[in-house]
Amino acid sequence: MKEEILKALESIRPFLQADNGDVQLVEVTEEGIVKVKLTGDCENCPMSTLTLRAGIERALMNQVPGIRRIEAVN
Repeated sequence: MKEEILKALESIRPFLQADNGDVQLVEVTEEGIVKVKLTGDCENCPMSTLTLRAGIERALMNQVPGIRRIEAVN
């Protein structure tokens, strides 16, 4: 599952980088929770929650079966 998640993140990354941000995979739990860290301008952006839910979570859940939730960590 980790390789599929990394591949899905690569498909999202150009959109984040266009706004001087990025995302890093931190952990994938056995329960299907994916923990990511937003970096660059995404780290402190007031729209980061929207980016996480509407962008990253939606893309990952559509591309990788078994994911239950995405969480941002610091």
